[in-house]
Amino acid sequence: MPVSQMPPRQPFLLLLAASLLLLGGCATPSRPPATAATAAGACPACPACPAPGAAPMCPPTTALPPPPAAKPLQAARWEDLPGWGEDDLGAAWPAFLQSCRGLVGKKEWALWRPACDEAQGLAASPGGKPDNGTLRRFFESRFQPYLLTNPEGTTEGMITGYYEPLLKGSRKPTGPGRYAVLGVPEDLLTIDLSELYPDLKNYRLRGRLVGNKVVPYWSRAELMAKEDREGRDGLKARTLLWVEDPIELFFLQIQGSGRVKLPDGGIVRLGYADQNGHPYQSIGRVLIERGDLKPEQASMQGIQAWARANPAKVNELLNANPSYVFFRELDLPATEGPIGALGVPLTPERSIAVDPRSTPLGAPVFLSATQPNSNKLLRRLVLAQDTGGAIKGVVRADYFWGYGAEAGALAGRMKQSGQMWVLLPPGLGPR
Repeated sequence: MPVSQMPPRQPFLLLLAASLLLLGGCATPSRPPATAATAAGACPACPACPAPGAAPMCPPTTALPPPPAAKPLQAARWEDLPGWGEDDLGAAWPAFLQSCRGLVGKKEWALWRPACDEAQGLAASPGGKPDNGTLRRFFESRFQPYLLTNPEGTTEGMITGYYEPLLKGSRKPTGPGRYAVLGVPEDLLTIDLSELYPDLKNYRLRGRLVGNKVVPYWSRAELMAKEDREGRDGLKARTLLWVEDPIELFFLQIQGSGRVKLPDGGIVRLGYADQNGHPYQSIGRVLIERGDLKPEQASMQGIQAWARANPAKVNELLNANPSYVFFRELDLPATEGPIGALGVPLTPERSIAVDPRSTPLGAPVFLSATQPNSNKLLRRLVLAQDTGGAIKGVVRADYFWGYGAEAGALAGRMKQSGQMWVLLPPGLGPR
């Protein structure tokens, strides 16, 4: 029976079952370890000791409740932002205007509109690019800074990097190009939970129908095995392009966008279209756990070097990550960045990917970190314009470096500790 024809209660049960299947398993509480005292039959902390030979009379113990989680947004002052007065805000200004375009029509647009209307007025003024002083006064008058804070109360988190890679490929599986870039499969279901449960607005379930049941969509390993059994048509997904290198294709999926150079010199732009619903698993961590790489070697460049030295093991390694990304072709000018989750082009070194559960898409964020593998400071205003499967947590960001080999070298080595302050208009902060 189609979902639309089921009784009101049945779709809820179906979605609940699908969420249990697709969003992860249940955690079982572990048994508390026995101490030396309890193992010997004595009380760990009795107010009085029993007579010799008598059974210990221990008072009943009460489990202490866990400490309350820290609020993710802590009100801050502008002077708390290190380097706020030194940043070139003009470099972030085009990205901020892009955020305003992406926020039009969103649920919170009424709260963003006063700042965006003023920004449009400033952009229309003679010169079109206000000076630093004007921009600093604009942000300080229109926004309140909030320090992003982890549940345990810490304020530092991981800042990684990503970029737009260039691959070699073709429209047909001839010559060296033989690894398929797939479009969205016809049998992939994407269920947006926000229509039923507004609190789950950032969650989507992916699956496929088997009879009248929704089951998890194929994992990466299952997709590859299905292709071996049934051929390319068995995947029910259109092949957009063929590229030369499986590890480069894997990193294209991690970046979420890229460019492919065709034999005639033409360039095809690719963007994220959808994902199979399985969680992302770091293959760098897999290589570390196997002892194939040391932690300091598990950069993008280190993984690529390992793959080229071990071609027979590449498929097994890639299948350790069950996540699989599907693409679409984009019609974009060569001068514009890829399209992020906000729906606007990303700006090199001024756009970041965030976890939208704590950092609203479109928001300005002041980032305080360091350059890749360096103590050189990286303190600047950036815009939350993208998301990523591995970008989970309050103080967590992926810094967009841009396009090409130099951007890739920086992105592949970036794994820094940093702090983040999100700037929110009145009414959008915590109540």
